[in-house]
Amino acid sequence: MALFQKKKSNSGLPRDVKRAHLEQLAEYRESQLRKHPQLRLLFIEMTELCNEHCRHCGSQCGDYVEKDRLSGEEIKAFLRQVKEDFDIKKIQLCVTGGEPLLRPDFFDIMEYAHRLGFIWGMTSNGTLITEDAARRLYETGMRTVSVSVDGMKESHEWFRQAPRYDATIRGVKNLLAYPFEHVQITTVIHGRNIGEMEEMYRYFSTLGVRSWRLVNIEPMGRAKEQPELLLNERQMKQVLDFIREKRFAGPLEVVYGCSHYLGVDWEREIRPWYFLCNAGVYTASLTAGGNFVSCLDLPRRPELVEGSVRTDRFRDVWENGYRIFRTDFRKTGKCADCPHYRYCAGDSFHSWDFDKNEPMMCLRGVLFS
Repeated sequence: MALFQKKKSNSGLPRDVKRAHLEQLAEYRESQLRKHPQLRLLFIEMTELCNEHCRHCGSQCGDYVEKDRLSGEEIKAFLRQVKEDFDIKKIQLCVTGGEPLLRPDFFDIMEYAHRLGFIWGMTSNGTLITEDAARRLYETGMRTVSVSVDGMKESHEWFRQAPRYDATIRGVKNLLAYPFEHVQITTVIHGRNIGEMEEMYRYFSTLGVRSWRLVNIEPMGRAKEQPELLLNERQMKQVLDFIREKRFAGPLEVVYGCSHYLGVDWEREIRPWYFLCNAGVYTASLTAGGNFVSCLDLPRRPELVEGSVRTDRFRDVWENGYRIFRTDFRKTGKCADCPHYRYCAGDSFHSWDFDKNEPMMCLRGVLFS
């Protein structure tokens, strides 16, 4: 099948309607959201420890000794503050790592969060989700979970540099034994596993998973040291065309991740929302070492640290910090005169080069002109 051939719209929306929606979203971002940000997603990086060593990891997690990791009591105190200062019914608590389940006090912390009334979900590599762990996750109130599976067995283990594919799949099956709201598989597509998408689609369908999220490998973290893994323009089109073809083809819904403005023709066709980088306007994060940042995928640069949980109250940081994410400082260089800037506003912050002040990745010229 030829790439980029004309297909029926997944969104059911004509081009002029999508453009009108993008105009409304741009106006909302400019006039409302940047002035009055709304905390919707609050990430907690439980640990930087990981029992895998993924070739793309933005946080460069691994099996090393952590320094200054937040204690369980410090995280609990932070959660109490958030409950006091925000309407937690409007906030999704997102627990991640490293591998969150490597914390010995993980269930103690999350049981406490559950008692406080937090809605929470988790990102995991799945290797530690035994039958007992799946049961405890359900009893502790976890609603959603995303498990990383980066190819069929050989590709997955090569990419994650750990022989734990079978444990990951067992983890997925153990989760599916409970009525969680959402059990999702997330796959990073790169130059070595792109040819396995069809095989993965068939296999994941047999597992009973109902959601598969594909993301392209990004020029960040360890991936910057392995540029041969990055997708070229033809491969990027191949991934997006695959998602559009498979999105509603069966019970397994296939969606693209949150990264990147795709152009009017592609927006809403491969995910159920329009692009808007959430960093610092909808999303904030607490690192394992106690710093307040925006998105955990961003580089850990001093100017992107907004404060510390050990010295600052998060409410004050949220209301008075995150200024870099609420301005148009990226309207410069190539972006200054780009006719699409109104819709993308510089694209994803995690793929912005803060040294050169330009995007490291842009799909103009790939998907749209």
